[in-house]
Amino acid sequence: MIIFITGGSGSGKSEYAENLAVNLSQQEKGNLVYVATMEPLDEESKRRVHRHQKMRAGKNFETRECYTHLEKLVVKKNEILLLECLSNLTANEMFSEAGRKNEIAEVIQRGICNLAKYCQHFILVGNNVFEDGITYDKMTANYLKQMAVLHRFLGTKADKVIEIIYGIPVIWK
Repeated sequence: MIIFITGGSGSGKSEYAENLAVNLSQQEKGNLVYVATMEPLDEESKRRVHRHQKMRAGKNFETRECYTHLEKLVVKKNEILLLECLSNLTANEMFSEAGRKNEIAEVIQRGICNLAKYCQHFILVGNNVFEDGITYDKMTANYLKQMAVLHRFLGTKADKVIEIIYGIPVIWK
């Protein structure tokens, strides 16, 4: 099953996703795998990584770092994957040296479909980055376009789509 969870910054989506993964693991005896996509390059990203590690402490997640090339991640049938988050993965593919720079949404979609075939459940967290009404430079506009393509893809592909608003889950699908 693919579950897509989205929401604004600070909405509670990460905590919700982690709790959902833990509950699925307890119900179905699956192994928890946290797919970390934030490459800790500066102090701010290191603080965010540390905060998320503290949130997961004691929940029995195995962490696998995957900054780019999602399709190369190896998973097993009994694993419940939690990918945190789609926004970082997309940015890494577009802007990091290891990224591919082209056909970003397509390669990430292929990676998602490939992993979904092998794991027990696949929970993906995304950010709602579409509502600020600001006009951006060409590079940022392309990033937002890639994110929109991925969100639309997950809206149709996912078995469940949940938006977290003020800590409240709104189930769209």
